[in-house]
Amino acid sequence: MSSAPHTQVREVGGRYRRMICLLLRRKEGQSLVELALTLPVLMTFMFGFMQVCMAFYTYDAISETAREGTRYAMVRGSSCVTSGGASCTVTAADVNTFAQGIHFLNGGNSAMTVATTYPDGNEAPGSRVKVSITYVFGFTIPFTAFKPITLSTSSMVYIIQ
Repeated sequence: MSSAPHTQVREVGGRYRRMICLLLRRKEGQSLVELALTLPVLMTFMFGFMQVCMAFYTYDAISETAREGTRYAMVRGSSCVTSGGASCTVTAADVNTFAQGIHFLNGGNSAMTVATTYPDGNEAPGSRVKVSITYVFGFTIPFTAFKPITLSTSSMVYIIQ
């Protein structure tokens, strides 16, 4: 009779061993672990791509702002008069204020610096006006540390009035 209890212990231990072996062979949690490992990398690439697209959009927006500033200045040179005979000439500061007021960047104009110059030294028709813009663009990509980049562009046209 003493041998019967020992065979029961072996039989119970054998069942547990078989269950543990079966559990270790299963791969039900494998996909969850793979997702946990790859999702942060995938999301970082996705947000990084979005930020690069935003940098290109921002560069395009400041380029358009520079073009709008030069268009504003080219029709308001030293010989500009309204139909009522009043002068409509603008200074470099007026062009800078106009360009700052264009909101292509949806409120991000605070990081934008506008500089208007007259390379020929005057605002007469036939002279040139140049609007230069610099903008500091900061990347915000998860799990990375990028320094902000400075985007700069300029536009130059001849004054027609």
